[in-house]
Amino acid sequence: MDPVDALLEIASLLERERASRYRAKAFRQAAATLRDLPDDVQRDPTRLRAAKGIGESTFAVIRQAQAGQVPDYLVELRGDVEPERMSELRGKLRGDLHAHTDWSDGTTPISVMAAAARSLGHEYQAITDHSPRLRVARGLSADRLREQMPLVRAESGDGFTLLAGIEVDILEDGGLDQEDGLLAELDIVVASVHSKLRMDARAMTARMIAAVAHPRVNVLGHCTGRLVQGDRGTRPPSTFDAQAVFAACAENGVAVEINSRPERQDPPDDLIAIALAEGCLFSIDSDAHAPGQLSLLDHGAERAERAGVPSARIVTTWGLERLLAWAE
Repeated sequence: MDPVDALLEIASLLERERASRYRAKAFRQAAATLRDLPDDVQRDPTRLRAAKGIGESTFAVIRQAQAGQVPDYLVELRGDVEPERMSELRGKLRGDLHAHTDWSDGTTPISVMAAAARSLGHEYQAITDHSPRLRVARGLSADRLREQMPLVRAESGDGFTLLAGIEVDILEDGGLDQEDGLLAELDIVVASVHSKLRMDARAMTARMIAAVAHPRVNVLGHCTGRLVQGDRGTRPPSTFDAQAVFAACAENGVAVEINSRPERQDPPDDLIAIALAEGCLFSIDSDAHAPGQLSLLDHGAERAERAGVPSARIVTTWGLERLLAWAE
């Protein structure tokens, strides 16, 4: 197989399994290095191994691919990484409203995320890097967000649209961590709680209701903030009056996100049932921080299907024109 394709598939599989971001990045870097090397260097093992960006593991993959083999490491990963059963609902998804790039805490540039979304057959993909309050994630100041927006939209074309968005922090008083005028210029606004997750249930309820009442908010992201598995350990869900929060979402046309990351499984099944009963819309999103994680939509679709969420109430099954009309 083509060595560059082998390196990139390995990177994607590592990303999907939320393996070390540095390991996945090393394979992407090796692919970029190899693509730019002259043919004579690619064919010379000594010079190839000496090239900056080619390490021992990536060199072994390249050499096996050049020899006409499927590299051993790729065979191993293909066996270890079993995709979710392709649900009927997954086939109806037309896009994804929550993903990050290296402008905040993602691993790759905007163009790489766009290419990955295209390769999955998405009609649209939103780029929603973090807002400034989340400094640990290099959240975007107003100036950086203004700089990013045209670069995001420039990746659209040939039946694919990259949407300019943000995952904006919900502040303690329910305000949003970005300028209102700038939020109005975006295509998609995902609002999420990232701080003070253990605050009093009554205060958290008021905080979330205030946020979803904001006219620029489209999606309530990973609403409980819980972690149920993974390298970051576990974290209990925030406590709030789910019926009141989801009633506010329904009243304001805000979609409740079904976050596809297996370590989140957020909202829990019982909260999905409450949101259904309150008449909410939903958005199945990957919350991808790397290209290979865009395929995590499999997990979210399987959960939504199991919970009985009708596809008509999932905004990411809608075509672009209808989606943008709803998001205005």
